Amino acid sequence: MSSAKERNLQRRALRPGVEYEFDQITLGPELSRNVVTRLLVDRAEHGGWELDRLRLAPDGTRRVVLRRRVIRQRQLFYAI
Repeated sequence: MSSAKERNLQRRALRPGVEYEFDQITLGPELSRNVVTRLLVDRAEHGGWELDRLRLAPDGTRRVVLRRRVIRQRQLFYAI
């Protein structure tokens, strides 16, 4: 699996207390609509991603932005 820098992963907070991780994907015009749909459904089912934005360029290239919520685990403090 490639590193986060190579895959264009970004994190940002859209509202206080909610942080999302974003992944940008560029898909070529040779891929059919059914193939792109299957790819995005697989990413959603197995990776927890949801579609944030999809842009279709005049040459047929698709620029897809996926997002998923970052869940932070709270640190527990125990009194001894």
